Amino acid sequence: MELLTTFIDIILHLDQHLIWLVQNYGTWVYLILFLIIFCETGLVVMPFLPGDSLLFVAGAIAATGAMDVQLLAVLLMFAAVCGDNTNYWIGRYFGPRMFTRTDSPLLNRAHLEKTNQFYARHGGKTIIFARFLPIIRTFAPFVAGIGRMVYPYFLAYSAFGSVFWISFFVFGGFFFGNVPVVKNNLTYFIFGIIIISILPGIIQFVRNWLGNRGASQAPMKGP
Repeated sequence: MELLTTFIDIILHLDQHLIWLVQNYGTWVYLILFLIIFCETGLVVMPFLPGDSLLFVAGAIAATGAMDVQLLAVLLMFAAVCGDNTNYWIGRYFGPRMFTRTDSPLLNRAHLEKTNQFYARHGGKTIIFARFLPIIRTFAPFVAGIGRMVYPYFLAYSAFGSVFWISFFVFGGFFFGNVPVVKNNLTYFIFGIIIISILPGIIQFVRNWLGNRGASQAPMKGP
């Protein structure tokens, strides 16, 4: 419980913790931020790391002169692309070995073939849009690797999505993070960014739940 409380405090007070990192570690903060973004996008076991809110706060702090915003943005774009590609190749190499059984309810060849077909049709926009969805952005490149999405296409969409994602939040924080109404209520804005980020996933979950519930309650037609 104490660990969870500490984690929530870090998420909701990113500005204070990031300022502390800048004051105590100087230019090493670039490496720290690089590793956080790399791990969140490159390691399937790290979907809980902060993403959107961290980028926004980093941009806001850069606006005070504590960091070079252009260097920050370029490094984090590179971290996001490297993370995506690491995740892709992990999925491509290890994924098929996980889908060898035909009777497994989750990890079977039929699901792998469906993944291949899905990414053949929608792979590009999935990689781009997933950038703005916490947790999903961690799993999307892994699944793309499992589905053996054509690598040059994956790389192009990953690079475009990374540039768009990092630019949107870093420069958003840079230009608006120190506006008085935002700066004085930054915790609420961070919380708002988190809610907006996960809202599409919640909506989709509710839709699926309602759809499954409706299907299970539908009366069976007689012969």
